[in-house]
Amino acid sequence: MARIAILGAGVMGGALLSALLRSGHPAADIVLSERMVASTHELAEEYGVASAPVEQAARGAGIVVLAVKPQDMPTLLAEIHESVEPDTLVISVAAGISTEYLENRLPANTGVVRVMPNTPAQVDQGMSVLSAGRHCTPEHLEEAERLLATFGRVLILEEKHQNAATAISGSGPAYIFYVTEAMIEAGVLLGLPRGTATEMVVQTLYGAATMIRETGEHPSILREQVSSPGGTSVAALRALEDHKVRAAFLTAIEAAARRAGELSAGD
Repeated sequence: MARIAILGAGVMGGALLSALLRSGHPAADIVLSERMVASTHELAEEYGVASAPVEQAARGAGIVVLAVKPQDMPTLLAEIHESVEPDTLVISVAAGISTEYLENRLPANTGVVRVMPNTPAQVDQGMSVLSAGRHCTPEHLEEAERLLATFGRVLILEEKHQNAATAISGSGPAYIFYVTEAMIEAGVLLGLPRGTATEMVVQTLYGAATMIRETGEHPSILREQVSSPGGTSVAALRALEDHKVRAAFLTAIEAAARRAGELSAGD
């Protein structure tokens, strides 16, 4: 198996590390960078993997995962420039960083894949959207897809769709958590204990999502099945329409995509 260097010990770096080990990837073939020494050493000790200075971690790795914050990317790329070997695959999970930006700061002809993951990767239910750089081979893309599939589902899209992917799936969990909060608060307002309301809402969301996936039905059809004429669901949906909740979601997601574009423009 290829040696994998994970540069960055944050949420996504940690999620990938734990997923790789659960999938059977040998701990001996994984190394973490020591950019954030305390958190890296903690992760390395917890999972039994090696850690090394950034340049050393990247040197000799078949796959280098860039899992730092966008603002830390210029420094990281400068540090590893001399360590990335010709056949190395570089995978970036940093929001708003284009493949062109990475290619311009890595050795010539480096294979680069840009990924927009999301936080449910922490529970192996992530959604990752991959886009290939100019020098990325089909083998590189297949390797990246296999790696990201360890913690969820994977889609391959042209890079021009990455802003939309950021707005829909990258930021998407925040919208779901927001709705969840609102539904729980409604339950409390109606007199339910908070723990009871939380269990009811979470299971309802999980069940509804499972129905969409397993039935293959369009959400509008599933909604109609719940909405008896003159019933409670219809009354609630009418109130949501009166408050233009659907339009608010469309506007919010467009705002997220626009912001993603602004961040990318900073390349």
